Amino acid sequence: MMSPRESFDASSVANGWTLRQQTLDYTGRPLLMGIINVTPDSFSDGGKFWDAEAAIKQGLELVRQGADLLDIGGESTRPYSQPVETAEELKRVLPVVQALAAQTDVPLSIDTSKAAVAEAALAAGAQVINDVTGLEGDPGMLPLAVESGVGVCAMHMQGTPQTMQDTPQYEDVVQEIYDYLQQRRDQLADAGVSLKRICLDVGIGFGKTHQHNITLLANASRFHQLGCPLMVGHSRKGFIAHLLGDKQADRTAGSVGVALAVGSQHVQVLRVHDVAAVREAWLLFEATRNTQSNQSTQ
Repeated sequence: MMSPRESFDASSVANGWTLRQQTLDYTGRPLLMGIINVTPDSFSDGGKFWDAEAAIKQGLELVRQGADLLDIGGESTRPYSQPVETAEELKRVLPVVQALAAQTDVPLSIDTSKAAVAEAALAAGAQVINDVTGLEGDPGMLPLAVESGVGVCAMHMQGTPQTMQDTPQYEDVVQEIYDYLQQRRDQLADAGVSLKRICLDVGIGFGKTHQHNITLLANASRFHQLGCPLMVGHSRKGFIAHLLGDKQADRTAGSVGVALAVGSQHVQVLRVHDVAAVREAWLLFEATRNTQSNQSTQ
């Protein structure tokens, strides 16, 4: 196994992610996972889609914009957020999952760290468990992932949402997170989760300083050596406002810029709010890059 300190090998890029009922192929264009926060306290949309009807409408709009997956969550994991009861989380997400599963063929992901919520969402039609605790927060989550045969996304987080931004510290942020994801990948595989079903996420904003986030994004390609699809969830996060020097700045353009940067490192899945903006920017970025490449060979 190569360490992230060694050169990037394009042959190590995973070319697909197997979900419960289908495989998403990676063809060089990043897959776009549209975010649906069915919460009253999201950092990014202020509870704009807390109502189930609004969340369903937003999901269908993201599909129209070109989303390859939809990620539905009913509990905010922003810094210092408070957990919600299982019953409340189920009340928020289940109507949305059920409606979208009936109205679109785009695969659905449930963003939760509770096995009971994941199980109900899978029964309603979800194909992915996206767990910010790396499937470690609830002892029932890993057995559920094994038994259901779904796609899983395991993320790195230092601490919990209530503590993660107090004093995040690393001696070598890239190496330490690489080591954690490698260990977690192996633990999932040993438990019975096929490597083809595992996606890994470095956890931008989850127990990292602004500089940690930037360093991880600049070195995203190193994590391909883990042999699994990679997800990056950078959209609208605080480090973007920090770099712009304005906490109140609109973070859409900054989010698009990061998407192009990590997409050019062959990150397979981008978890974003602004699907249309990222998709259109990538199409133009790729078209001009391909034109330059073709001219250089003539």
